[in-house]
Amino acid sequence: MDKKKLLGEIDLYLVTDSRLSKKGTLSDVRNAVEAGCRIVQYREKNRGTKQMVEEAFLIRDICRDKAIFLVNDRIDVAMAVDADGVHIGQEDMPIALARQLLGNDKIIGLTVHDLREALKAEREGADYVGLSPIFCTSTKKDAGEGIGPERIREVKDALVIPIVTIGGINKENCVSVVRGGADSLVAISAIVCSDDVKRETEFFIEIIGRTKHAMAVYPDKDKKI
Repeated sequence: MDKKKLLGEIDLYLVTDSRLSKKGTLSDVRNAVEAGCRIVQYREKNRGTKQMVEEAFLIRDICRDKAIFLVNDRIDVAMAVDADGVHIGQEDMPIALARQLLGNDKIIGLTVHDLREALKAEREGADYVGLSPIFCTSTKKDAGEGIGPERIREVKDALVIPIVTIGGINKENCVSVVRGGADSLVAISAIVCSDDVKRETEFFIEIIGRTKHAMAVYPDKDKKI
């Protein structure tokens, strides 16, 4: 499986959060992948390196041949478990150095907040950008004010690489995010706080696919959100 080519086909993007999970990170990943999720980012702020590596190995095996497996921030952990790549932030290691360490075959995603940062990320070699936050969110305390789904389109139209959207996205607003131009979306609380991660994953995948199909069939209808 060419994981980089798969980036252009993703819909729901799972980001793990052990602080919010009801049944544990491994259970969340297993259920999401079984439901059809094709990209998983392991984000863990509360464990030491040894524990992270042990858990990342297990997640890698769940995702093998089924989903892209990325590690948030920790390039050392990603390298240790041979993950498919990393997702980094504006204050993390520069893309060029991350690429040097990981190699050209690995995926590098970068969090961006506006068009300027998105264009810079693409120029520097990011494989996708994570546009954040779309709405105000309690999941990440320092995320800032939401930019709104209306701002997605200007970034989408300016880039070649895919756009993943994150921040306060839920069942009620996810359609507006897809109509705004998102290739993929993250809905952390809506997924991992659920009693049934598989069911919720299936819901988001279905609604994303249905919305994209409607946009392709009736393009003029969705020019405005």
